[in-house]
Amino acid sequence: MKPFVFMMLWACLLSTATLAQNTDQPDPLRPSAPDSTKKVTPAADTTATALGQDDEKELDDDDTTHVDYRFRFTADGTFTSGNVSRSLLQLVGSFDLALSHIAKLSTTPSFVYGRQSGTLNEREYFGDARVTFFHEKRLYYLAFGAYEKSNLRQILNRYTVAAGLGYKLLSRQRAYISLTDVLLHENTDFAQLNDINVWRNSARLFGEYTFGNDQWSISHTTFYQPALSRQPEQPLNVRWNASISLQYKFSANLSFRTTFANSYESVVVPGRVNNDTRLTLGMTYEKK
Repeated sequence: MKPFVFMMLWACLLSTATLAQNTDQPDPLRPSAPDSTKKVTPAADTTATALGQDDEKELDDDDTTHVDYRFRFTADGTFTSGNVSRSLLQLVGSFDLALSHIAKLSTTPSFVYGRQSGTLNEREYFGDARVTFFHEKRLYYLAFGAYEKSNLRQILNRYTVAAGLGYKLLSRQRAYISLTDVLLHENTDFAQLNDINVWRNSARLFGEYTFGNDQWSISHTTFYQPALSRQPEQPLNVRWNASISLQYKFSANLSFRTTFANSYESVVVPGRVNNDTRLTLGMTYEKK
């Protein structure tokens, strides 16, 4: 049995949960791994190539693998029928554009739609815009704004703006890890709860690794966002979410992907639980 066929069957058996918000946010500064479908020109240093040292070197500013733009679109979800009818569809886009050696523009919009037994549970919108400064350096700076609307968590509108810095802990073609920390201001308008206007610290750890002749990849993202200020009578206000994805590349542009994600918010409207999980499978189209 082909590896990706087994993975599809496994994901179909386990895809039963739902999640309120998208946590799949790739790092736009992650260097591109060479396409296994393309012919690779031998390196000048054949000894180094034989030892695999070219894969381990970090990318320089003038490296020929520098990417000016990258586009990714993913469609995944879960659909079941019978005693319980359930449908979940998630659409995620990602576009990165290097405006210069100084600045890079990125956006990762998403839409989630879910119904269960004829009832609309999820209709989630998320849009953002991010500018990264000195993106080719190990230490970089970023600023972004985002808008979110959630039927599942009864969020009418959520606006966030943030600025901070990031650091590339590891920046290789086949292994990349970054850590960012920003100061974030959030304004959330709940349907049945007092609005929240709060400052947060937002820390994110992202990692992505390719292997198996670059046909397989694993990526993970973790956010932790505690509130920096609150009134004594108010409950603890903290948000965190995490996801991990396994991806198999059919060709240079098309891949199969399965993702497990978990999200937690300490402040939710009455009748809603704090924690949500999701396991989905789908296809990804990427152009770079």
